[in-house]
Amino acid sequence: MDGRVLEDLVTAFRARTLAKAEWTHAAHLSVGACYVSRHGAAEALARLRAEIPRLNERHGTPNTATSGYHETITAAFVRLLEEGLATFAPEVPLERRLAALLAGPLGGSGVLLAFWSRDLLMSPGARAAWVDPDLRPLAFAALPAS
Repeated sequence: MDGRVLEDLVTAFRARTLAKAEWTHAAHLSVGACYVSRHGAAEALARLRAEIPRLNERHGTPNTATSGYHETITAAFVRLLEEGLATFAPEVPLERRLAALLAGPLGGSGVLLAFWSRDLLMSPGARAAWVDPDLRPLAFAALPAS
């Protein structure tokens, strides 16, 4: 993804004009990486907490105990993105760092199941608030090989 495409994605996300079909796992991670890179992990998470539910509402996806925004998944990916982006030299452009991360285990949509059991990760409690992993501690270095 080149810089202009990434900027267009973030702009569409923020304006809530991003089509539901385009709000993929890779798009989630791309927006998250851009936010982490620009604002740091804490601010990125705060922004995503506010903006993902609004995009979901625009798409007609309810944010409930079983649908829509998922706090544990969002917070986990922000943490993994922060750690993953830090493995590159600062002068490496964000687009190149993001492409490498998406080509690795982080690009797999089920990657968090290396850290959480499916039942716990998909629970209403994990959707509503951070729930610690039950299989192993969350760390970029602990991602399974792709």
